[in-house]
Amino acid sequence: MVSCPECVAKEKKAIQERNVDNPDVNLFELFEKIEMSMKFDPTTKHFVCKRCGLYATREQVGDIYERLNRKEKTRQDHQYDYLDWWQKSKKEKQQHQ
Repeated sequence: MVSCPECVAKEKKAIQERNVDNPDVNLFELFEKIEMSMKFDPTTKHFVCKRCGLYATREQVGDIYERLNRKEKTRQDHQYDYLDWWQKSKKEKQQHQ
């Protein structure tokens, strides 16, 4: 089962904030219990998050996990962001400005 990377990241952050004052809690155990399942749409071969509405292919979900787990942006991230921007339609580009 694929978990939504954005929802998992938000949940991990919330768990860390709740347990800042409690050093006895094992955060890794709590992180392993997090499961934000995504529904698979076989016609489009995309995953859809039931919670936040993320709509992505398996490859895109993996890319999001990688980006969220990195500490600092690399040159490859900037290239990926540019490629993502380049592939958008003109209307989408104008909406984001």
